Amino acid sequence: MSASIPGRPALLRWGALSLLALACAGAVLAGHDSRRAAQVGLLVLPVLLWLLWPIERLVWRRVRWVTAFIVISAFLVDGAVRAFLQNQYQAAPDSSLVLAAAANTTARESIEYLVSQVPAMAMAVAALIGMLALSGVAITLATRATGVTGASGNRAVLSRRARIALLVVLAVCALAHLSKPWRRHHPLLFWPAWTQQVADLRANWADQQVQREQLMRNARAASPAMATSSPSTVVLVLGESVNRDNMSLYGYARPTTPELIALRDEERARLLTLRHAWSTQATTVASLSGLFSFGERDEDDPAGRTQHLIALAKSAGYKVWWVSNHDDVAVDQQHARLADVVEMINRQPGRSSGSLDEDLLDEVEQALADPAPRKLVVVHLLGAHPHYRLRMPPGEHPFDDQDGDAVDVAMARDGRAAWVREFRQDYDSAIHYHDRIVARTLRLTRSHLPAGGRGAWMFLSDHGQEVGHSLDHAGHSPGTASGYRIPALLWRSESSFEASTASRPFRADWAGWTLAELMQLRWPDMRDECNVLHPAYAWEAPTLPVKDVRFEQ
Repeated sequence: MSASIPGRPALLRWGALSLLALACAGAVLAGHDSRRAAQVGLLVLPVLLWLLWPIERLVWRRVRWVTAFIVISAFLVDGAVRAFLQNQYQAAPDSSLVLAAAANTTARESIEYLVSQVPAMAMAVAALIGMLALSGVAITLATRATGVTGASGNRAVLSRRARIALLVVLAVCALAHLSKPWRRHHPLLFWPAWTQQVADLRANWADQQVQREQLMRNARAASPAMATSSPSTVVLVLGESVNRDNMSLYGYARPTTPELIALRDEERARLLTLRHAWSTQATTVASLSGLFSFGERDEDDPAGRTQHLIALAKSAGYKVWWVSNHDDVAVDQQHARLADVVEMINRQPGRSSGSLDEDLLDEVEQALADPAPRKLVVVHLLGAHPHYRLRMPPGEHPFDDQDGDAVDVAMARDGRAAWVREFRQDYDSAIHYHDRIVARTLRLTRSHLPAGGRGAWMFLSDHGQEVGHSLDHAGHSPGTASGYRIPALLWRSESSFEASTASRPFRADWAGWTLAELMQLRWPDMRDECNVLHPAYAWEAPTLPVKDVRFEQ
């Protein structure tokens, strides 16, 4: 009886087309702002209209089905990816943030990242897969009854008004495809071009010998000199993904940094804790580029006339070591290869690397024991980089099962999901282990002071980490303050620090100026107003993509 219901094939066809139109519109709106969404919508509209076109031959109907499914699926996936990046990182896929992250990530790291995001993405991925399946069914229903004849057996004919309207729509769609600024956002054109951008950026990083040579020429032209002839040992310890809000040294409720607190009590005024330290970038490559270039160079800029801290140190007579627990081509090419001695202990790139920071301490001690009178030792730790649970030895998880403590209660009160609270426990355990390593580097520095000379030590993180501080997210976070809140500690052997300096706001891309003072370097273009230790220090707030940031907190 149901077969005799008049108009049912037409109802199915229009219902299927409506579903496809809504799915495409939702994907476009999720991935673009309203103005851009209208433009991108015109790029997908011809495919939907094509489904209405009567085709008799089965082979061509199959070709249309495959083509329509590929194009519509591309728009759906494109919208999902763009929405994810906007939600998690407040970034477009062709932003420098995403391009740099992709260029600096191996296929294995990409897989590991996706695995780490399963708790946050599971429902969205399931919904996307379901929508793709429904789209296939809807395309089948939309094309099943679009042969050359109508329901009565006569050839389907559009009215004159409908033909005019269709021609106008097709003309506008044609203009959209002819316009390069509009056309470039079509997923089948955008993502191949995006892949090439990533490849070009990676190729630029792969060979930076010319830029390193330019940086050395820049440093020699600056003629840096030592303010004293006495021996000097300076250690720079770079943490990874460490948020100061998770350090008991900064007042956190869990006892995550007992070793640094003990050193603070031992050293008193010789160990300075900068209470309001900030990174200006939420990713490693960009952050280190700013730090070593005194805030004047981005991660993919040519050397130009900018200076590099390591090049200046070498020109002034320092022997430089780079000791790292990272396997990172960008950092290696842009910074590490400027050093005299490079020790990379991590041979397992990716988040699944189990390389522990303690394994580089022997290399640090060997560098400190070297007889060179002037030494700069850069120590790049893996710190608290995701996966958090791999950042400490197996079984060393002091904050497991902390349900009900003050931190967990506060997170539950703020509505944080259970999986985020578990990540916080792992993250705090990573900070606890990291504390021991960082403290050990300071103790090694103290025990290897040069005879008749001086020593200095600095620790800061490249960027922070969001682990349920502001939202249900665990990882890098350019859109929240937690992505930029970092620790910064200074120590020197010969004199105390002014107590008032601890309350000065500090930015990581100015850290080079402070390190230059610790190394007692001087050159004509010094900017004392950017050195947090100098009486002329003049704070300038960086521009961060975060609302209502208070840098004195």
